[in-house]
Amino acid sequence: MRNLVRPAGPLQPENGVSAQLRQHFANAGHEQLDSRGLGLPEDLQLPGLSSLIQESWRRSAQLQANPDNPEAPLAMDREELEEYRRQHPLAAIMPVIHKLLVLPSHDSGMLVAVGDEVGRLLWVEGDAAMQRRAEGMMFVPGADWSEATVGTSAPGTALALGRGIQISGAEHYKRSVHPWSCTAVPFHDPDSGALLGVVDITGTESAVAPHTLSLVEATVAAAQAHLRVERLQLAAARQTSPARRRNSAAPNAPAATSLYRNSLQLLGRDQALLSIDGRTVALSARHSEILTLLSTHPEGLNAEELCNFLYPGDASTMTLRAEMVRLRKVLQQLNPGAVPESRPYRLPLDLVPDSGQVLNCLQRGAHRIALEIYRGAVLPRSEAPGIVELRNRVSSLLREAVLTDGSAESLLRYAELPEARDDVEIRVAALKLLPPRSPKRAAVVADLERLETELSA
Repeated sequence: MRNLVRPAGPLQPENGVSAQLRQHFANAGHEQLDSRGLGLPEDLQLPGLSSLIQESWRRSAQLQANPDNPEAPLAMDREELEEYRRQHPLAAIMPVIHKLLVLPSHDSGMLVAVGDEVGRLLWVEGDAAMQRRAEGMMFVPGADWSEATVGTSAPGTALALGRGIQISGAEHYKRSVHPWSCTAVPFHDPDSGALLGVVDITGTESAVAPHTLSLVEATVAAAQAHLRVERLQLAAARQTSPARRRNSAAPNAPAATSLYRNSLQLLGRDQALLSIDGRTVALSARHSEILTLLSTHPEGLNAEELCNFLYPGDASTMTLRAEMVRLRKVLQQLNPGAVPESRPYRLPLDLVPDSGQVLNCLQRGAHRIALEIYRGAVLPRSEAPGIVELRNRVSSLLREAVLTDGSAESLLRYAELPEARDDVEIRVAALKLLPPRSPKRAAVVADLERLETELSA
């Protein structure tokens, strides 16, 4: 593994276009950016640039990323960064990343970066001389390298597309990054499938050699397997060692579960999926509602508050207590450390609902990632007042973000959601952004005609 990236001659052609010609086309595209300002109209064609790069540049322009800003902004200071990455689930995979990518990178002039799900770099390691050079463009831990902030780059674009990507030289939207090339692959939770972050290799043109993408993909797969094994070992240790469970709950003791994003999948589901330490269970509709409410109120809820959030009409707290007894039995079998406390009712561990991931992404302006995570409304059949409020908040904020900052692609993707089936405004907005000759216009027009007919009827 010492030869992380072999010293390369000319890179292999992509789609029949040589690496040198790709750079020529990318530089010509940047001249168009100069002449058009930061805007990049949907109908502007950039000959020679792949459709993937063109679409990413358009997204970057619509998100008002500045190609002439030499540095990425710092999103977290040192103290905040240390605490955040200590608690982040990707902290558990760093030994694998270090062994398979970082150690070999010292001999090959490469940097290895690991970022979170919204594009903030958490670790940047590798060749010391390259690290000093990269500081000039703020490719450093704590910096925001999302597509919304710096435009087209391997970490940000891989997160936006949800797949591995290679960006070479002038294909970067930001001009200060043109001397660099990079390969990045998103990292998904091996159990819940939630997007946790991205793994990136950055360097010279060798960083986009044909085998580099396969190497990073293989490393991500190995890290996912490592994460799953650690979770199983942790779960087994907790079941067999009551003393360890007690110690892990002691004040000021680092919570082992903080390394793993215990998750609750609610979006587009009538019954939630609960994943804790690598074990997953389907919950009943009522238990789904209770855990959702407790996960969104980590400070806890007393019996009356939880009743008000849970039941549409008047309900006795005795009914709630009976339901909590049943829920505790389910969680006891899954993981005794997850059993809710009483007075107030409170979860003893962090539980991240996928709706919370969507809200976090929207808060940071990463609406494309939010749309990637969003699979439908929160527990769509639930009539619990607290769930209805959460459902409406997530749905309305996502819709507003897509309408305000979205591309035609985002609008069309949102239009496919069940809740957007009759959304005229979304389709009209998409039609305005689509190029006149786009083949996608016909379907949008047909949808609008259908809605007009249904409304008139």
